[in-house]
Formats: sequence, C-alpha cells, structure tokens
Amino acid sequence: MNREALKRILPHREPMLLLDEAEVIDGEAHGKITITGDEFFVQGHFPGNPVVPGVILCEMLAQNCCVLLADAGLDANVTPFYTSIDKVRFKHPVRPGDTVELVCRITKSRGPFHFASGTASVGGTLCASADMSFALMPNE
Repeated sequence: MNREALKRILPHREPMLLLDEAEVIDGEAHGKITITGDEFFVQGHFPGNPVVPGVILCEMLAQNCCVLLADAGLDANVTPFYTSIDKVRFKHPVRPGDTVELVCRITKSRGPFHFASGTASVGGTLCASADMSFALMPNE
C-alpha cells in the first residue's frame, strides 16, 4: 500500500508519517521509506553529517507494526500507543539517500495489548532492531 492507503489505517500525518509504502507478507509487515535529507529530523542531526536519529528509526518500526495492527482492530476510533520499547540496538547509521527496509511481526496479543519485534535495514545491512509493545486505546 502507498502513503494514501497507509493514511486510511494510520493516524499519523506529515511530517510524522514515516512510511512510503508497506505490505503484509506471510504475517509480517514489510515497509519502506527513502530518506531524502529534507526531513525535519535530519536538519540539525548533525549539520554536515546528517544521520536519522535512533528514536525516529523506532517510530518507523512502530508505524510499520501498525500495518499489522489494522487486522487487530486499529481503525479511526482507536489510537495505537507505544507501551514499551525493549532490546533496542542500533548497528549502523541511516543517512540521506538511504532506503530503510522495515520488517515487523506481532509476537503476542492480549486484549488491547500487542507485542512485536522488528528490524530496520539499508541494503541488507541491519541498522536497528527492537522488541515493542502497543496498546490500542479508544479515542476520547
């Protein structure tokens, strides 16, 4: 699915929509985003040596997980909230011009809580990995 299709299932909007495309293959969400260098998060991180911040990589993983959560009840009446990020590892920097490939899978679900693991890679090189959990909370 492209950005417009993603907007039908994700509550995020520019500049915080951090996926260009995503699809579910064999129970895994496979997402991509190409970093142009114009994004707000690389403007000052770091001048002359731009690098995508680790926290932004974690948010990319979370949004990719939301593609899977759409099957678990994610719709316009609920918002997915991070409840934990564990075992986060940053292995390689992501820079402008890179296309980040995200792969996430749900490992367990209990009520509104969903647990997942994911990786972010560029050209086959692992850049980040994390275990995450989310709660689908009704909008107020």
